[in-house]
Amino acid sequence: MKIYCMSDIHGCIAEFEYALSLIDGQMNSPDTRLVLLGDYVHGPDSYAVLDKIISLQNKWGCDKVIALMGNHEDMVCDGRWRIEQDDEDSEAKEDEYIAWMQNLPRYYTEGNTIFVHAGIDEEAEDLWEWGTDDYTFTEKYPAQTGKFYGDWKIVAGHVGTMVISDDPWFHDIYYDGEAHYYIDGTVDVSGRLPVLMVDTEKDLYYRVTETGNWLILPYGEENT
Repeated sequence: MKIYCMSDIHGCIAEFEYALSLIDGQMNSPDTRLVLLGDYVHGPDSYAVLDKIISLQNKWGCDKVIALMGNHEDMVCDGRWRIEQDDEDSEAKEDEYIAWMQNLPRYYTEGNTIFVHAGIDEEAEDLWEWGTDDYTFTEKYPAQTGKFYGDWKIVAGHVGTMVISDDPWFHDIYYDGEAHYYIDGTVDVSGRLPVLMVDTEKDLYYRVTETGNWLILPYGEENT
């Protein structure tokens, strides 16, 4: 199975469309999935991003285009933050999107990879599915690095890779060399969405670019 992943779109429809263009044609394969790791809203055009995701699910099915819950969707669902703060005439439209958001799963697994917005309770080890609460799935902070239980890998967004790497110019995929891949490229700063491809059969992780797919090395090795 080949899983393409993006996270933290935050209403940036042009950047989202460009990232999708990098995997154009791949969705026709029966062993391909698109997994979106949450935080679709609260940016330039949240409605357009939501409409795009929903249209992709309508076209390919929710088992092929998997949209996970992010903390910004959580905030919308519990009334802390409207989708479009300045659009006072959009209550009915917001209710439709909220109904969709309320059904978003908090994690997805394929092979030995856990896809999640923020993270899991790693102290629970092999019982992480039962030991992780809803808050941790969507709002875990800071980002955790290092080895996890067995051969599990974790793919997450939520925390910008410039924060994890302690490099304000780094907005790419961060791999800690052990078990964690972080893919929030802080789109409002960088102007792009990193695209990760996971080959679950070979347990290999690639950066998807215009020039091809490139095997991801640990952060320190990629920057030496």
